[in-house]
Amino acid sequence: MPVRLSDIADDVTRQVENLGATVSESFFEPTIRLGVTGLARAGKTVFITALVANLLNRSRMTQVTAIASGAVRTVYLQPQPDDTIARFDYEDHLATLTAATPAWPESTRSVSELRLSFRVQPSGLLSGLSGPRTVHLDIVDYPGEWLLDLALMDQSYDEWSAKALDKARERQIATEYLETLAEVDGTAKLEESQARTLAAEFTTYLKAAQAEGFSDCTPGRFLLPGALEGSPVLTFAPLPAGDPAPRGSLRREMARRYEAYKAQVVKPFFREHFARIDRQLVLVDVLGAIHNGPQAVDNMRDSMGDILAAFRPGRNSFLTRLLRGKRVEKILFAATKADHLHHSQHPQLTAIMEALVRDAKDRADFAGAQTAAMSIAALRATVEETVLHQGAALDCVRGTLLDGRSAAFHAGALPEDPARLLNPAREGAERWLDGDFATMRFAPAVLRLKPGEGPPHIRLDRAAEFLIGDKLV
Repeated sequence: MPVRLSDIADDVTRQVENLGATVSESFFEPTIRLGVTGLARAGKTVFITALVANLLNRSRMTQVTAIASGAVRTVYLQPQPDDTIARFDYEDHLATLTAATPAWPESTRSVSELRLSFRVQPSGLLSGLSGPRTVHLDIVDYPGEWLLDLALMDQSYDEWSAKALDKARERQIATEYLETLAEVDGTAKLEESQARTLAAEFTTYLKAAQAEGFSDCTPGRFLLPGALEGSPVLTFAPLPAGDPAPRGSLRREMARRYEAYKAQVVKPFFREHFARIDRQLVLVDVLGAIHNGPQAVDNMRDSMGDILAAFRPGRNSFLTRLLRGKRVEKILFAATKADHLHHSQHPQLTAIMEALVRDAKDRADFAGAQTAAMSIAALRATVEETVLHQGAALDCVRGTLLDGRSAAFHAGALPEDPARLLNPAREGAERWLDGDFATMRFAPAVLRLKPGEGPPHIRLDRAAEFLIGDKLV
């Protein structure tokens, strides 16, 4: 088909218009891309829903400087800016949390995004000479399990297999997979049914490990496959090294699919989503890990180091090439479910959060990122009360359990010194020496909000101030 000059002119015009729009937005309507991630049950969906609701209705956001000063004139939802990414389903999630019988929304299973726009009156000497400006906030929600896959990029199939099998041999829940593996000859000709069985049993083991509080469950898409479920790129599993595997053998094909997973799944995620993030929130269910015991705490500490590797591009050649010097500017590590504790224990929870990520956090600081740790509850589900127990006052929280009953709950006393938790965890202790730390699953509280009032929270406004406050003044 001949190319017409008018078509060329139209194409050039569109490119110039797109470039002009990009330049205009960069200079006059800046965009902040905030990544929100965490491992399973950390509360990503609830956090984003509560954050958006409280930014749209700002009376509970007094710790955000630009809101307290009146610089933020209005906040409104915008159409999804990226046509190829699912929109975060804010309205449905909020409806679930604020229903007559509220419930927790479904958890994050893939990448989604939402845009909020702020009309802000500039401050400073020249504030009177200019009108309000627009600042866009793109919130990108993605599973933390996918960040853990970054470690695969510098590992061969045999290296990954050796590490995965070493972990599996230490866990009773891997028995079925290991027994099946004992009957497998990796040098034999590939049988697709056998490959599918191995992949399915390995996935079952990963899900069981996650349910028991282990965080290092890779590959991440085995837990959250989405549209890839059943595809060859997810039909592999770790096999022990041995004699050289000939072409067409099971181990050779497993290795090929592992490399395809890195090239076709891991790389696109980091290239298309992660590389564009400016600020990052990492949510952590610290209380759940403590409840699951010392091994879960130590495993979480290791996993946090793996997650934070994504913010240290110099440690990974693939990421170094991809980011080309771009770094996340701020990283907040937030221990969630602070409403499960009386406020008197929040400083201990924050200290444990800081200790869990200290090694990784120090490296991020060295790389130039500003970091902080805090304990939060994006949506407060409890109230505090003091009860008499064996003649002594006991600080508790009261909430509605998932079965509808009301209960007062005392989780146990967190130690003042985080080392009392981390040292037994590093030493491989099976259980805590001075008693267990309990957790309780509360349902969302019934909300009765006034006009202009967002859902109740604990330090959600402080988290927002750290992550985006400097961009709103």
